[in-house]
Amino acid sequence: MEEPGRSQRRRSVAVEDEDDALALSRLGHKQELKRNFSMISMLGLAFAILNTWTALAASISLALPSGGASSVIWGLIVAGICNLCLAASLAEFLSAYPTAGGQYHWAAIVSWKRWARGISYCTGWINVAGWVALSATGGLLGSTFIVNIIVLFNDDYVPQAWHQFLIYIGFAVFALVVNAFLTRTLPFFTKAAFFWSLAGFVIISITVLACKSPDYQSGRFVYGNLVNETGWPDGLAWLLGLLQGAFALTGFDATAHMIEEIPRPQVQGPRIMLYCIAIGMVTGFIFLSCLLFCVNDVQAVIEAPAGPLLQIFMDATNNRAGSTCLLMFPLVCMLFTTTTLVCTSSRMTYAFARDRGMPFSSVFAKVHPGLDVPLNALLWTTGWVVVFGCILLGSTSAFNAITSASVVALGVSYGIPPAINALRGRRMLPETRSFKLSPWAGWTCNLVGIAWTILTTILFVFPPEIPVSADSMNYCVVAFGIILLIAGTTWILDGRKHYKGPQLDVDAMLDGKILGAEPLQVASDSEKPTVQAKEGDSN
Repeated sequence: MEEPGRSQRRRSVAVEDEDDALALSRLGHKQELKRNFSMISMLGLAFAILNTWTALAASISLALPSGGASSVIWGLIVAGICNLCLAASLAEFLSAYPTAGGQYHWAAIVSWKRWARGISYCTGWINVAGWVALSATGGLLGSTFIVNIIVLFNDDYVPQAWHQFLIYIGFAVFALVVNAFLTRTLPFFTKAAFFWSLAGFVIISITVLACKSPDYQSGRFVYGNLVNETGWPDGLAWLLGLLQGAFALTGFDATAHMIEEIPRPQVQGPRIMLYCIAIGMVTGFIFLSCLLFCVNDVQAVIEAPAGPLLQIFMDATNNRAGSTCLLMFPLVCMLFTTTTLVCTSSRMTYAFARDRGMPFSSVFAKVHPGLDVPLNALLWTTGWVVVFGCILLGSTSAFNAITSASVVALGVSYGIPPAINALRGRRMLPETRSFKLSPWAGWTCNLVGIAWTILTTILFVFPPEIPVSADSMNYCVVAFGIILLIAGTTWILDGRKHYKGPQLDVDAMLDGKILGAEPLQVASDSEKPTVQAKEGDSN
């Protein structure tokens, strides 16, 4: 006979699931995905995607020549504070409208009637493209770590592009298999990612400090060193170094795109979004400090054949085997990251297709009945990851432009909903939402977040150094331009005719109306009235 307490807990969970499904139906969508993720497992997924300390370690060569140690350390703090403001702004939207569509859904709700559907469509394409491109970064960094290990142990080895490509494909295949066939174990997978990452952070930090003792760099070097090898003025060079922190903290909207798979999404979602950035800031600051205290020569780190991270480990341990063992932590983190990136990207594609924003939307909006995943959307994401890998074979600069454009695209999608809401007096969200900033905090977070989006979008298209050559040119603006061109072309050919935009039940509206949407005629007495962005006004 079942214990009364366990039976009661099951009934409580069932009631919560019914309430969450009802809340989703009011936002115009049927509950199709299983709510398998807990607070910790979803936090693990979000943190595995940010993976801040690992991303910072892997990209430290971006900031060292462009601002030095001070840019590495304080750039993270600046990026963290600004991203917290941006995340808090989006958390208000998430608590009011918890759907997997995220930014494009919110942009439609708060926009002006005439432009709501078009703005939503453009935001959706920018967000989809950003996530698909970002999915390639995990395999890129992971394969780079493996190639660096080979270089460390083989002085005569000359890395070839196809060597890294094969390793990169291995990461993509692993992510596909886990997401397609082991989806029920994904919450345990993301919990493992969270605890593995925290364990790696602690073990590496303690080990490098212990091995390097007492021959540390000075605090003045770690927190005040300024290096400028870019050719730009010192101030601009330091700002360009912010890109490392921005990259390490991007992707926090993963919580929004997975929100239909956690219970009590209105409450849990905003918390997870803010927690993952806060944890990333704290762990990243401590980790970077530990690494920089152990650096022997900044220039040697920048130019190290085995990569900057392995070089710092070698500076600390003076042992190849020990350095390789330490690198296993970020390497496995990249395996976790690739899997969670592909997972989130597939959910974003699925959500956008569900609103008929994608070509062949009916194909990508299907949830496989046996696997309980949007399999076609998952294959779409993996297919593009492979295509980007083929670009890596031909040009490292072109591939880097795609990954940089992914960060720009996500940043732009973060800024659109709060920018529109601010332009409309911050009165477009229901007062009853579970996460609500005070007026002064709301305005501050909105304006800081919008300013950060504008700043990073401009900085990411700057050439990293001058004089500019074909090899050193930043092709990010070209990649991002292609994203906008695709969005505009698909809108003309398909979107303006078929894109529905998000639909809302009248019970979910504020005072019976949403300014960016209007009621539609009810087809029958048995159907609930719904609203959507006014189609005729968006053309």
